Amino acid sequence: MDLHPFRQRTFKQRAALSGIGLHSGAAVRLTLAPAPIDSGLVFIRDGVEIPARSEFVIDTTLNTSLGRRNVRIGTVEHLLAALAGCGIDNACIEVEGPEVPIADGSAEAFVALVREAGIHEQRATRRYLLVRRTVSVAEGDKLARLSPARGRFAVNYTIDFNHPLISDQNYRLEVNEKSFQKEIARARTFGFKRDVERLLGAGLARGGSLDNAVVVDDFNILNPEGLRYPDEFVRHKILDAMGDLSLFGMPVIGQLTAVKSGHSLNQQLVRKVLAERDACEVVQPSAADELHALQESLLPVLALEEQLA
Repeated sequence: MDLHPFRQRTFKQRAALSGIGLHSGAAVRLTLAPAPIDSGLVFIRDGVEIPARSEFVIDTTLNTSLGRRNVRIGTVEHLLAALAGCGIDNACIEVEGPEVPIADGSAEAFVALVREAGIHEQRATRRYLLVRRTVSVAEGDKLARLSPARGRFAVNYTIDFNHPLISDQNYRLEVNEKSFQKEIARARTFGFKRDVERLLGAGLARGGSLDNAVVVDDFNILNPEGLRYPDEFVRHKILDAMGDLSLFGMPVIGQLTAVKSGHSLNQQLVRKVLAERDACEVVQPSAADELHALQESLLPVLALEEQLA
């Protein structure tokens, strides 16, 4: 079934995934479930609902964590990127444990989980955040900027870790469901062997391994299978950023330009855009827009029918 580009989407049925938490090392379980129109993405843990919006971000240290009352859920960014990349607007996301499962360190397992749950098109148009003017945040040589981009979401991302294998990587992409699943979803999180002891001492990366992260020493990739893309590192940073920007609560029409950005700077950008009210506008396609999109999609079919007549 061809899905309408403007209609809201949820799931047809429940689907679950069990695994380990990257930072806690705990056994965790995730269940995706259908949700009503206009409800958005909502995490549920121990009976507490935590909407996937920037106001509920409580930590950005090597992951994005959401919290409400005394309940928190860590490492939400890969799942949120997958939901954004698959065009899911409304979902109940039930989490058993302190984190979302890390799976293989990419978004691929979550894309597969969305397919297992099935996509249900709902009878309402989705809302978009239209960027009207450029907004930037910076810290030293780090930058995150959202600019207007006509009718699309695009990313231009640059990283440089001053490392022989991860220096001056740049990737540009116009993001849609096809490009996300082909070019971004399989890119895994990564880390440096030299940082492992420090992270463990800080209570982080307790569930990390070569099964769920790309690990590099001073000169080599330690994973036996190597990289999935030659520039897998920068592609994963785009994946992270998509998850972080999904905390606007709706898809973005604009361009993200990022240089050495991370979860903290990404969230600073989201909050600044929302605070500067003239910088963006919430738009919702009309019935006329839907009809125009339908007519555009039918043009190749009508042309073929004319040829066969």
